[in-house]
Amino acid sequence: MPIDFRNTNTVWASILVETFQRLGLTTAIVCPGSRSTPLTVAFASHPHVEAIPILDERSASFFALGQAKQTGKPVVLVCTSGTAGANFYPAIIEARESRVPLLILTADRPPELRDCHSGQTIDQIKLYGHYPNWQTELATPSLELKQLRYLRQTLIYAWEKTLFPVPGPVHLNLPFRDPLAPLPEPKAAHLAATFQTEEFFTHLSLYPQFPLSSPSPPFPLHQWQNCQRGIIIAGVAQPQNSRDYCQAIGHLSKTLNWPVLAEGLSPLRNYADLNPYLISTYDFILRNSQIAENLTPEMAIQIGELPTSKTLRSWLETTQPLTFLVTDSDRNLDPLHGRTIPLRMAIASLATPLNPVETNPPPTPYLQQWCNSERHTREAIDTTMASISDLIEPKVVWLISQHLPPETPLFIANSMPVRDMEYFWKPGNRHIQPFVNRGANGIDGTLSTALGIAHRHQSSVMLTGDLALLHDTNGFLIRQYFQGHLTIILINNNGGGIFGMLPIAKFDPPFTEFFATPQNINFARLCAGYDIEHQMIDSWHQLESLLNPLPRSGIRVLEVKSDRNLDVKWRQDQFQQFAEEMFLP
Repeated sequence: MPIDFRNTNTVWASILVETFQRLGLTTAIVCPGSRSTPLTVAFASHPHVEAIPILDERSASFFALGQAKQTGKPVVLVCTSGTAGANFYPAIIEARESRVPLLILTADRPPELRDCHSGQTIDQIKLYGHYPNWQTELATPSLELKQLRYLRQTLIYAWEKTLFPVPGPVHLNLPFRDPLAPLPEPKAAHLAATFQTEEFFTHLSLYPQFPLSSPSPPFPLHQWQNCQRGIIIAGVAQPQNSRDYCQAIGHLSKTLNWPVLAEGLSPLRNYADLNPYLISTYDFILRNSQIAENLTPEMAIQIGELPTSKTLRSWLETTQPLTFLVTDSDRNLDPLHGRTIPLRMAIASLATPLNPVETNPPPTPYLQQWCNSERHTREAIDTTMASISDLIEPKVVWLISQHLPPETPLFIANSMPVRDMEYFWKPGNRHIQPFVNRGANGIDGTLSTALGIAHRHQSSVMLTGDLALLHDTNGFLIRQYFQGHLTIILINNNGGGIFGMLPIAKFDPPFTEFFATPQNINFARLCAGYDIEHQMIDSWHQLESLLNPLPRSGIRVLEVKSDRNLDVKWRQDQFQQFAEEMFLP
């Protein structure tokens, strides 16, 4: 019997869990607390929902975010009343901005115990501002059938709103009166005799799986085909089916004879065989002002968000191509405010109607210039990187792009690692799955998100700097419930390396203390405190050998120490050299 008839709260909470489970819920992350007791008991008792207890609410919310990124399905978050729910806020912001489905359930005191200093009570109505796709407070639990039907249908709507029309978070505030524990109440037991469980839930199997497909808008294919100076720009993407996504873009590229400028945080560079016109070194190419001017495009097709590169963005602002923005989101993804025409559709919907490319037409002179620049710059990068024997931060990304096992999920922390992905991730055919929190671009929740992605999945890797890891070390508390393996490649340059690339670096003080913020942490001791494996990397060969094959279980930290100031100087010198000397005619 899926419904718990011990008391009013257990009936209410078990109907909630059963409804969500029948709609497709598989995972609930539950934080400890008293007011949420009915929800905790219901999730912990359900045989088909994995309930994971996590102490730290911020860590829990990012773990849920990682799970939802991995599966594309809503994950439930549960917490008690008071400030507990406030700790979910950063992950909720990220979920909205990166369009990840989350169901947030905050338990609360009933209305009569609010605004009277009853303890652990704050105003939880619209706690997360405008960030949820939808939010409401449920009625206090009741055994009336009419109210139970209201509960069921409200939950269905909440589930729908996490996925349609755009995935994102939904917040339900749930007041509970005492008794919170499953103490028996006769009136609840009486309901069990008349309640028709299957009749109550049977129609849920007929509900569609969102998101629904919508009619695709027309697009100017003939206009594109007549353009000899067009580019395709593919930014950050975490599609559920990477091969189909890359195949669609490759088909579009070959049909139009346009190059694809592919961000390192999209899967495109990991399916290079699907796209003969893949450009991975555009940031360096466009640093050469003469070549950048020669490559001025007339049109651009932007797939999703823009890549991270400031060089690329500045070039697009200067050249102002007519841009067609392809996105299945309802958001404004045009930070450059250019001559942009939105096409609200998925890339697959765009590529499907295109006729198959019977023969590959010869590249246009414009396309050939892009391909020649890519080849020369890629050779220069590879030669330079292969010659570096010292441990420096920029080489880490280049190395792991060639040595991770096929299809490895890779979570990349914000700040310098995501930039190095764009600069140095080498195209190949290893089908690596990149994940990143680029909705709000924060460093909070880095470790917990990576654990959420890796949980019950293929052995995974996280690439992070020291500050991003330190910001979320409570994520290690998840270790006792984590199933799978996560290798953490920790680049420890004792501070925020990215700030050294900014103008403020010339002003010290206050630069070192207030921006670079070195913490001087012994990570071997920190890992020992959480019973986490730690290894210090002494050579590139050692790092290669530890990445393939990956272990099948546990968490380990591979620490690569580098000098933050030398890393900055290397980038400044080498980037200039790539731009000025390595673009051969």
